[in-house]
Amino acid sequence: MVGILLPHYGELSLYFAQSALTSDFIVDVVERWWQGIKGRFPNVRTLLVNQDNGPENSSRRTQYVKRLAAFAVAGGVKVRLACYPPYHSKYNPIERCWGALEQHWNGSVLDSVRRPCGSRGR
Repeated sequence: MVGILLPHYGELSLYFAQSALTSDFIVDVVERWWQGIKGRFPNVRTLLVNQDNGPENSSRRTQYVKRLAAFAVAGGVKVRLACYPPYHSKYNPIERCWGALEQHWNGSVLDSVRRPCGSRGR
């Protein structure tokens, strides 16, 4: 699962993978999210990505950085990565969202896909 949080607006977008999480999936999510939201932010020229620097989205992971760079060029935006140090997830605001979701799901296995009305699968 990948989450994108806009704390100032109180907006959380969740994207679920049907297989293992990969760096390509993460960048696909960022691209799809930005395409859907950029009209609301016509003056934004830089996206700041606060991330946990896990194995899929490490700033040293060549595929991840290559795909983000291609997205930035194609989208006409700068992408800045801000990586939280290991074991400092308590400072990352999205981690509080994960805690709330875990309590809501109460240990349920997420093994099916139900799309909200009006959404299109990709």
